[in-house]
Amino acid sequence: MNETIKQITDRIKKRSSKSRAEYLNLMEKSAQNSVTRSGLACGNLAHAFAACNDDDKMELSENISSNFAIITSYNDMLSAHKTYEDYPPKLKAYANKYGSVAQVASGVPAMCDGVTQGQAGMELSLFSRDIIALSTAIGLSHQMFDGGMCLGICDKIVPGMLIGSLRFGHLPFAFIPGGPMESGITNEEKALARTEYAEGKIGRKELLASESASYHSAGTCTFYGTANSNQMLMEIMGIHLPGSSFVNPGTPLRDALNEFAVKRLTQITHQSKEYTPLHKVVSEECIVNALVGLVATGGSTNHTIHLIAIARAAGIIIDWNDFNDVSAVVPSITRVYPNGSADINHFRACGGMGFLMKTLIDGGYLNENVSTLMGRGLDHYTKEPFLNNGKLEWRAAPAESLDETVLRGTSNPFAPNGGMRLLEGNLGRAVIKISAVKEQHQIVQAEAEVFEDQDDVLIAFTEKKLNKDVVVVVRNQSATENGMPELHKLTPTLSILQQNGFKVALVTDGRMSGASGKVPAAIHLSSKNGSNALINKLQSGDPILLNAKTGVLSCLNADEVILRENSAKPPGDGQGVGRELFERLRPLVSESENGASFII
Repeated sequence: MNETIKQITDRIKKRSSKSRAEYLNLMEKSAQNSVTRSGLACGNLAHAFAACNDDDKMELSENISSNFAIITSYNDMLSAHKTYEDYPPKLKAYANKYGSVAQVASGVPAMCDGVTQGQAGMELSLFSRDIIALSTAIGLSHQMFDGGMCLGICDKIVPGMLIGSLRFGHLPFAFIPGGPMESGITNEEKALARTEYAEGKIGRKELLASESASYHSAGTCTFYGTANSNQMLMEIMGIHLPGSSFVNPGTPLRDALNEFAVKRLTQITHQSKEYTPLHKVVSEECIVNALVGLVATGGSTNHTIHLIAIARAAGIIIDWNDFNDVSAVVPSITRVYPNGSADINHFRACGGMGFLMKTLIDGGYLNENVSTLMGRGLDHYTKEPFLNNGKLEWRAAPAESLDETVLRGTSNPFAPNGGMRLLEGNLGRAVIKISAVKEQHQIVQAEAEVFEDQDDVLIAFTEKKLNKDVVVVVRNQSATENGMPELHKLTPTLSILQQNGFKVALVTDGRMSGASGKVPAAIHLSSKNGSNALINKLQSGDPILLNAKTGVLSCLNADEVILRENSAKPPGDGQGVGRELFERLRPLVSESENGASFII
């Protein structure tokens, strides 16, 4: 193995020794003391299986069979989760086929960041992750289950489900994807339409036609944002079946994989010889593998928050130094939009997860001393599924990428380092995704233009006040202030400034989309100085340096700025679209580098 990856794994183990031991002790107690169905009172049990058929009632009452909880995020507004509409009856039938029972234990909220992007509802997006974790725990709390199946794909939903499931980590779990929609118009066409709309060259009707041709059917959006980063992570962590993440919905292969997931779950329960509880799967080695996969693929920056929260739910402590140090030694080996022009279907066609994991293993970047849904080690995950006369089988993934403009081996990477960096300086600590940022744009030194709201940036752009080298600072965007919304609405505007020859960067304590791209953006900015942090004293005209190559983010006249009064305006009243219900949670949210959570 790569020596640096070994050292990072070891230091995480040392750092986490106390909290991990406490978590594992909790899991051991849960496995021993959990009230089984045989321990439930007759009234409890009668309520639990009242709606089941007679066969399932008999098996549950006599404690004969395993019972699996289905946690579903189905709704038919969110395209990725529309795919789950008919999963529960099929999964129940598969469970019966293999001598088990399955029940829908709970539904969880599943909001769409694509719908709320730039709208007030986006201020609830990050909070929804912890609500999903709590909803998952409530569903599992009935103590009726021997394992779980989580139906989730998109941005906060998979992390929330995994955080909740980890509190029941004495049980085995399988996360079951729905798959990406088939490819629509090219990503270049979509990006061009957005740019032309921002420039006023086309109208809303033309823009909507372009967007509808891109997001056109049930299934996950095909760009490599947070949703598809989630799927990559679940597979590289061994919580998905091998090769299952990016199989299109409504296909025979998708159905066969879903059936096998249920079959496999029956083989790893506490009653079986291959008992594989979730707490054994999500280990320190597993979390480091997730970091490797994220930086090697240029995955979503949202996971510099989510992975921290997921790890903490398993008693594992990671921080941005770990992301940065992994990224320093792991090469970039994919180019999927926004890091390239291809979509996730193209990625799968040219080698997909099987090739990706094989080349990372061959390069010495993945810990193979792990447990997975398929057993010990990662050999299963270097293979891809296919149907042989209707029977599901796995074969070796391609030995070489079938398109090296999209996917490469570690011996011939797009870049020698990964796609993320830690930025530090007198403004605090932030992260930046550089996998799509061209080298000539990775250093920006310019005067700041300071804003309290992203809409004010768009107004300044329209008034041509940003036609210069500029560092756009958008503050008051943290989770404690307004829920830490994504600021993806700014991407087309800042991209236009960059295309027009200006040096431009974004600095914010908020988030960018998982699809953040070619404009350098220092995001999730945090400072221990709180309300007296330097960002709250900045004024337009202050010189700022963002150097993604050296990892520096600094105000160049800090000695002057520190003497000023706080000039940041307080956030809005947070009223409307339900935001007021979350007002008491905001002060409880931890810093971004601690997972931005009010429960972990």
